[in-house]
Amino acid sequence: MTRTLDLAHGSLQLPAFLPDATLGVVRAVDSADLEACGVQALVMNAFHLMQRPGAAVVTALGGAHRFAGWQRPIVADSGGFQAWSMLRDNPKLGSVNDDGMVIRLPDSDRKLLLTPEKCVQVQVRLGVDVVMCLDECTHVDDAAEVQERSVRRTIAWARRCRSEFDKLCRQKKLDDTQRPRLFAVIQGGASLHLRGRCAEALLELGFDGYGYGGWPLDADGNLVAEVLAFVRQSIPGHLPLHALGVGHPLNVADAAALGYDLFDCALPTRDARRGRVYQFLDAPAAGRTDWLRMHFLTDEKHVRSDQPIDPTCDCLTCTRYARGYLHHLYRANEATFQRLATLHNVRCLTRLTEALRPADGLGGPA
Repeated sequence: MTRTLDLAHGSLQLPAFLPDATLGVVRAVDSADLEACGVQALVMNAFHLMQRPGAAVVTALGGAHRFAGWQRPIVADSGGFQAWSMLRDNPKLGSVNDDGMVIRLPDSDRKLLLTPEKCVQVQVRLGVDVVMCLDECTHVDDAAEVQERSVRRTIAWARRCRSEFDKLCRQKKLDDTQRPRLFAVIQGGASLHLRGRCAEALLELGFDGYGYGGWPLDADGNLVAEVLAFVRQSIPGHLPLHALGVGHPLNVADAAALGYDLFDCALPTRDARRGRVYQFLDAPAAGRTDWLRMHFLTDEKHVRSDQPIDPTCDCLTCTRYARGYLHHLYRANEATFQRLATLHNVRCLTRLTEALRPADGLGGPA
C-alpha cells in the first residue's frame, strides 16, 4: 500500500521527487509544465528568497504558493546547506557560531544573520507546507571534530527551531490540520555513532519528519549507502525521511529501497539544460545500473535521429519531438531546448518514484 504524507495543500504519495525551485521557479519551465509532469511538490529555498525578492515581497504577493502560481505543497529548504557551501568555497564571506550563520552577500555590503529562530519565522511567513530546521552541514569526509561540532549545533538549533515553531503556531492559532509540518535534519558525517546520537536527540524533541543532512556522496561520487541505511533504521518507519540532495535516478532507486520517502536535487534539471537526458531501458531496480541510459543530445550522432529520447515516456517532449529536432534546438541556442529537455528529465524522476511505489508501474502523470 502506498504511503502518503498529508500536508495543508495536499497529500503526497511516497516516495516522491521534488524538483528544486530555489527562487520560486524551476528554471526553464512553469508551474503548469510541472503539474503536467506529475510533480506533487516543490522545494523552495528560504535563504535565497530572503535575499531576492525578500520574504516581505513574497508575503505581500500572497505567500509562496500564490507568488509562484503553485497550489500544490511546498517544502522549504532552510538554506543551511547553501550557506555552508558558500563559506566552504570562500570563508571570507562569513562565519558560523553557536548563535547561527553570518553571511556577507556577494557583490553587496549587506550581511545576513541566519539564526534558527529567523529561519523558522521566514519559512512560516512564506506559508510553506514543510518547515525545515536550520542545521550545520558537513562533508562526509570532514574531520571528527568538525562532525562533532556540527551534531552539537544541529541539535541545539533544532531545539530552538522547535520552540520558535510552537510559539508561532500558538500565536497564529493554527490547529494540526492548518499548521505546516516541522522537519529536523540529522547530521554526523560518516560516523554511525554521531548519526545515531543526533537522531536520538532529535527524536526526543519530536518532529513530523526528518532529513538526511550533509553530503550524501563519497569522494568517488558514490552514495554513502551504509550511512543512509543506518539513519533510516534510526528513525521509526512511520515517520517520513527526506534524502536531501539525492536526485540521480540510480541513487533515488537505491535510497528508496532503503526506505527513504522524499528526494530533491537540482541535478536532473541542470543535466537537462546542458543536454544530458535520461532513458529507462527496464523497470528501475536498486543495486543495478543497466535499467538507465544517459543520452547527450549535444552529440552529432543525434543529428538525423527520428526517435524520441525515451519511447516509453509520456512527457510532451517524447510524444511530440525527435532527438534530431532537439539537437537542432540546442545547436541553434534556442531557449525551447531547455524547456523541452527539462520537462523530460523531470518526468523521468516522477515516473521513477511512481514505479518505486508498491504495485505501481511507469504510468501517466499524477
